[in-house]
Amino acid sequence: MKLTKFLLNMIFSVMLIFNTTGYAFAQDITDEVIPKQYPKKYTAAYIKQITPGYKCVGKDEIFYVALDMLKDTTGMFSRNAILGNNLSQKPVHIEFKDLGQINQEYATFDALGWKKGKKLYIYISNKHREAPAGAIAALLSHEALHQDEFNSLAEETYAWTMEAVVWEEILKLYPESDDKSSSLVRRENTLKKLLEKGKHSNVYIKKSVMQNPGYKNLPSYSPGFEKL
Repeated sequence: MKLTKFLLNMIFSVMLIFNTTGYAFAQDITDEVIPKQYPKKYTAAYIKQITPGYKCVGKDEIFYVALDMLKDTTGMFSRNAILGNNLSQKPVHIEFKDLGQINQEYATFDALGWKKGKKLYIYISNKHREAPAGAIAALLSHEALHQDEFNSLAEETYAWTMEAVVWEEILKLYPESDDKSSSLVRRENTLKKLLEKGKHSNVYIKKSVMQNPGYKNLPSYSPGFEKL
């Protein structure tokens, strides 16, 4: 009788241990940590759900989040272009890269639109790997407008204005994107100020483009961008 009682107590104790650790394990799974670069809605489950629609652009998850954040913004045009509705009719490949490896002149650039053969690429500087997804989204809305080997002051003015408008919209939808410790966010906020200073026209952005030494050899116009 004593032995039976002892065994029952042992079994009960073991069951209690398993139940307790099982509960703690379940808590660990559900108490999920969302990367600080993402808005709170971008849980692992949600990202898994949207990944099939975006994995054609590259392997970095943050690009899937950034493209998804362009929904309900002026950047939908750019999002669709990156997914294949562009002059190449193929998805644009996006990756982080040391831009100085392409050409030392690009070492300080934040991003670069590139065409190789019939394929389009967007290269984002490695220094922005930790930038908020919302800032990446605004940057992509700019770079997606460069779809051929031609560029111009008019095209850059349009692209920079698009980026500023999209960033302003992103901040309304996802205010947590405004992480001022990020150099990319500081760039976006500078553009936003220029947009606001011009009363939401491109007047000051255009002036900034004209004064940019990186654009000094660009023609005034390029195909699809005939007006400044």
